[in-house]
Amino acid sequence: MTGRRDVNVAIEIDAPPTEVWRVVEPIESHSEWMSDAAAIHFESEQTRGVGTTFVADTRIGPVRLSDRMEVTDWVPVDNDTSTGRMGVTHSGIVTGTGMFTIEPLDGGTRTRFSWSEQLDFPWYFAGRLGERIGGRAVLGPIWRRNLTRLKQLVES
Repeated sequence: MTGRRDVNVAIEIDAPPTEVWRVVEPIESHSEWMSDAAAIHFESEQTRGVGTTFVADTRIGPVRLSDRMEVTDWVPVDNDTSTGRMGVTHSGIVTGTGMFTIEPLDGGTRTRFSWSEQLDFPWYFAGRLGERIGGRAVLGPIWRRNLTRLKQLVES
């Protein structure tokens, strides 16, 4: 593996944390708001919580890969003043960790949704290609658009 890429994006959503969790909690629906997730296939019988395993068919421009993930952290949003988390490890071609965090704002009437990833890409993503596809220049804008789509989905 070469080069760790850290990407962090966040957005404020005009909805309470429970509404955001309602949309984010079903992993199978992430492809509705993640443009780079073409499809999600569960490998485990469970589809929620720590230990859930799945593969996300991912497309970024001409690059196609199957991103294997396992849920390693799962804190549901119990009420509009609680914080929730969903964390994963990536163990496919790309390895690393990712975390969604849902935090209440304005007494729980609004939400801050944060997405952070620490990813390691294979050697053939080294150099300019890796920097363009795996770096902040590509993933950051894609994920910011994904968060805009999430915001629109939750607020509609």
